[in-house]
Amino acid sequence: MTGSASRRRLLAATLGLATLAATTGATTGATTGTAAAQSPKRIVATFTVLADMAQNVAGDAALVESLTRPGAEIHDYEPTPLDVVRARSADLVLWNGLGLERWFERFFSRAGHARQAVLTEGITPIGIGQGPYENQPNPHAWMSPTLALVYVENIRKALADIDPANAATYAANAERYAAQIRAVDARLRESLARLPADRRVLATCEGAFSYLTRDYGLREAYLWPINSEDEGTPRQIRAMIDTVRRTRVPAVFCESTVNDRPMRQVAREAGARFGGALFVDSLTAEDGPAPTYLKLLEANADMILRGFFGNQANR
Repeated sequence: MTGSASRRRLLAATLGLATLAATTGATTGATTGTAAAQSPKRIVATFTVLADMAQNVAGDAALVESLTRPGAEIHDYEPTPLDVVRARSADLVLWNGLGLERWFERFFSRAGHARQAVLTEGITPIGIGQGPYENQPNPHAWMSPTLALVYVENIRKALADIDPANAATYAANAERYAAQIRAVDARLRESLARLPADRRVLATCEGAFSYLTRDYGLREAYLWPINSEDEGTPRQIRAMIDTVRRTRVPAVFCESTVNDRPMRQVAREAGARFGGALFVDSLTAEDGPAPTYLKLLEANADMILRGFFGNQANR
C-alpha cells in the first residue's frame, strides 16, 4: 500500500504527542478541543490484514494501526498493557469475530470506551466440523476475495458512522479498493484453474483455507483444524500422509506463523514436495512478499503454483 510506512510514522508521532499531553497536562481544554477537531480519526485493528484493509478504505482521512505486528500469530495473542492504552485512545476498534480473536472480548472490556465493529458481520461462515471445534465457525473468511468485499463494506460503514464528515471519501476509497480486490480475484481464478483436475487438493497445516478452496474449486486437507497448541499429533500426521499418497498431490504447504516441521515430515514420507509457507493470519514487513492483503493473495497463489509445477509455474 503506497505511503503506508509514512502513515505509520505519522501515527507513531501522533500517539507520542498524545501520550505526552496526557501525562504532563500541558494542553488546555480549549487547545485540546481544537486539536481533536482537526486530527484524523484513530483506528485500531486486531491484526495486520484488517489494518491494511482499513487503511485502504480510510486513505488519508484516518490513521490505522494493528495491535499485532507483522508475522505474529493471532489466535492466542496476549495483549500487552500498551495494547489496552492504544485501544482505549482509539476512535474505533476493528476485529474479525467468528472466534478468531479468542482473547479479544476480555481485552476489550479492559480497553474501555472505544467503539468497535465486527468485520465478518453479514457473512455466513463455513463450519469447522472436526474434533473439539465441531460446529464452530471457521474464522478465516478474509481468505476469500469475494468475502473480503464484505469486510470492505463493513469498514466503510464503521468509518462513516464515526466520521460522517469524511463519508464520501471513505465511499470512494472503498469502491476503488473493491475494484482492486475483484481484479486480483480474477487473476487468481485464472491461475489456479491450471491445477490438474485430479489433484486439486490444497494440503496445509491448518484448516485456514476453506473459503479460498471453495472459491476456486479446490479440495482442502489439513493437519489440524485451528491453529492452537496442536502442532501435528502422530495420528494427524499419519492421516495426512495417507491423504497425500492417495490423491497424489505433488506439494504440501504450511502457514507462515506456525511450526512447519510436521508438514515437512509429511512431505518426506509421502513423497511430495514441501511447497513453502502460505500467508493467512499476518502480513509480512514492508520488504517481505506479503506486505498488503492483495499481495498476500497473490503470493499464496504463486506459492501454490510453484509447489505444483516447480519451474514450470510461470510458463
